[in-house]
Amino acid sequence: MIEKALTSADVEFVTTLHGDEAVSFHVLLQPRGEQADRLLRAIDDVALGELDEAVREGQTPEGEEALTVGERALEVSLTALRTAGSAAEGRLVEEHPLDALKAVVQEVGADEVIVLTDPHYVEEFFHRDWASRARHKVGVPVLKLFSHSKA
Repeated sequence: MIEKALTSADVEFVTTLHGDEAVSFHVLLQPRGEQADRLLRAIDDVALGELDEAVREGQTPEGEEALTVGERALEVSLTALRTAGSAAEGRLVEEHPLDALKAVVQEVGADEVIVLTDPHYVEEFFHRDWASRARHKVGVPVLKLFSHSKA
């Protein structure tokens, strides 16, 4: 589960987690503009010392615009994973991302879930972030990773 396009460092990291073992990825992307309100994102930016980003939170795409950005981010991520030699398919999730994640885990018989996001300190503190909530819902191990750099 991701919220923006994977960077090359992210792709290298997730594709090498299991050594030479063949893995396939089923990527779910919920566009960032749909997953948290602006205030929480701005607080996260301030906590990270990214004051310029906090000021620009009002410019984060939402609604239809977020979907278009999300579609491009998903395609970039899938292409990068395939280029790295992994099988990859994916889809955008507009609502109820954890329900969609649970359904995909059951559908494909996933061995684990990787949640790859930027830090979200407020949500993490209250255990309301995707990884914390997924651990109680999907029935397989959930690995939480932070994106290596900005996309």
